[in-house]
Amino acid sequence: QVQLVESGGGLVQAGGSLRLSCAASGRTFSSYFMGWFRQAPGKEREFLAHINYSGGRTYYADSVKGRFTISRDNAKNTVYLQMNSLKPEDTAVYYCAVYRGGTYYSPRSYDYWGQGTQVTVSS
Repeated sequence: QVQLVESGGGLVQAGGSLRLSCAASGRTFSSYFMGWFRQAPGKEREFLAHINYSGGRTYYADSVKGRFTISRDNAKNTVYLQMNSLKPEDTAVYYCAVYRGGTYYSPRSYDYWGQGTQVTVSS
């Protein structure tokens, strides 16, 4: 069993930045591949970024490439999402999740999910 707790969300003006954190329980965090997703009201959960166990390989959705950066600190059992140049359309609840295999951009490829953290970007 893995528990994930996201933090760092909030209200920010367009063009601003936020850094989200996802703290994981368990002693095997360094072996997990991780992902970040978001979900806006009335929309499906959307893939944002994926990172391998070491942090040496990352993938991004086109919608956030060049603006968001996923990283991890295995010593702290934490994965991060640095979000820059935020836009009102980035407003959503943001989730981290543990990848179990399969298509890395599909939510069905992830097992454990955090409770989410709200990000609101004002225009």
